[in-house]
Amino acid sequence: MLVVAFIAGLWWIIWSSPQAGRAQLSYESSHISLALTSLPYYVLRSVIRMVLAFLLSLAFTFVYGYIAAHNRVAEMVLIPLLDILQSVPVLGFLSVSVASLVSLFPGSILGYEIASILAIFTSQAWNMTFAFYQSLTSIPRDLREAASMLRLSKWQTFKYLELPYSIISLVWNGMMSFGGGWFFLAASETITVLGRDVQLPGIGSYMATAIRASSTSGLLAALVSMVAVIVVIDQIVWRPLVVWSRKFKVEMTASDEEPTSWVMELLKKSLLLSFLEDAFGPIGRFMAGYAERLRRGRRSGGRALRLISRVALICMDILIVGLLVRGAFWFVRGIWLLWSVLDIGDVLKVFYLGGLTLVRVMAAVFLGMLWTIPAGVKIGTTPRLRRFLQPVVQVLASFPANMFFPFVTVLYIRYHISMEIGSIPLMMLGTQWYLLFNVIGGAMSIPNDLNEASVVYGLRGIQRWTKFILPAIFPSVVTGGITAAGGAWNASIVAEVTSWGSTTLTATGLGSLISQATNSGDWAMIVLSISAMAAIVVGVNRLFWRRLYARAEEMRAM
Repeated sequence: MLVVAFIAGLWWIIWSSPQAGRAQLSYESSHISLALTSLPYYVLRSVIRMVLAFLLSLAFTFVYGYIAAHNRVAEMVLIPLLDILQSVPVLGFLSVSVASLVSLFPGSILGYEIASILAIFTSQAWNMTFAFYQSLTSIPRDLREAASMLRLSKWQTFKYLELPYSIISLVWNGMMSFGGGWFFLAASETITVLGRDVQLPGIGSYMATAIRASSTSGLLAALVSMVAVIVVIDQIVWRPLVVWSRKFKVEMTASDEEPTSWVMELLKKSLLLSFLEDAFGPIGRFMAGYAERLRRGRRSGGRALRLISRVALICMDILIVGLLVRGAFWFVRGIWLLWSVLDIGDVLKVFYLGGLTLVRVMAAVFLGMLWTIPAGVKIGTTPRLRRFLQPVVQVLASFPANMFFPFVTVLYIRYHISMEIGSIPLMMLGTQWYLLFNVIGGAMSIPNDLNEASVVYGLRGIQRWTKFILPAIFPSVVTGGITAAGGAWNASIVAEVTSWGSTTLTATGLGSLISQATNSGDWAMIVLSISAMAAIVVGVNRLFWRRLYARAEEMRAM
């Protein structure tokens, strides 16, 4: 169903384009009209791109996270690789993907649309994959042993244990990842790479056009439309999913209050669910029966199935080895080409700029902690407040923070605020929600008996925070810090360069260097800058965040 939905959506996007079907050597950038009557069409195209990217992210999450959680050898490669992928900025993926895809589909919008969807995918997939992987690796041992005693097959274990156990985490992190896609929507729809300017119809390009034209009315119209879309999606998609996911909670405490959703109640009373069950039920039963026959065939010692499995594993090993060899070849060749174009001074400059951006990233994360920790604890431990503020937080987290950048830029220009410091609040706008969501989740998971024990022992004020609350939520704070830092690095490419009309403010850093190199088509500097950013992020994760995470795991075990 995911594949069918993805293909159908991509087909609609291509053939609904005003230039679809034209014979041309190169795709011409669409004219973006600031007329209000054009907004519904642009919003629809953007939403479809977001949904297609999310479906692709979900499929990637299941495959990548499952392999990393079940294969220790693959885990040693895939998880560090995921750190690297998370650190590569969206513009970096655009720089590589646009040129390749356009050459595959010359004269067609298809290459640009796929590149745009892949750019949104890179802003959604990594967080979901980390969440799914951590859910699979944290399943209690007794549940694993129960599945083994019941002789469940791998598919049955995934269906009845692993997927239900990870549903809550997938829903919440999917919500955050979908919000991350809105953040980079403008960058993915307004592509400026290798000297080629292309605008795809969408609300992101509408917003970019309004900014270039200094159109306050156009920007406000885009903001209102975005808020309306986010509220509608929250009410008809995420809110019902949150309510539905509660049925998979392993343990329910007496103080928990069940969330409600008017859409869920409406669906329960409608005939839609029974219609879908009648339509797709036979397909599900056929697939389940086929899987059961395969499982019985393996148990009966079918030689053909064992032979097919062995051949498939051998082919997969050959494919992996081939990809590694080819990747090593291109890596060495790339280093050689970079060395022939750049010198040691360029390398030192890039790492110096990376150090400046690193300082801003860490400042944004720790400044964000100053308000997200007390606010998250208050929301997470107060059911009445949580019921009221949870939808508000969801909408704010889904709202693309870079839509506020033009208004902030106007303030910076008027009051002569330097971007060297002013870029830090811009980074915070896009990263603080990772912290807040994780702190709320950590506070909600504090057992009631520990709360009662802290009251009995008379813990109050600062002592209650230092002896009880902070140690209890520390693992969640570390997880939020890791994802927030990754988001801040990605946000640096738009936070260190911002503009209003003809005025552009630039901070000295690696993010602004990547943005400038992308606009000028400097391939060597793009590759060097992205490689340096990946190296810095992986180094900080290994030397700082992973040590804190190990400490958090020890505290969780205690």
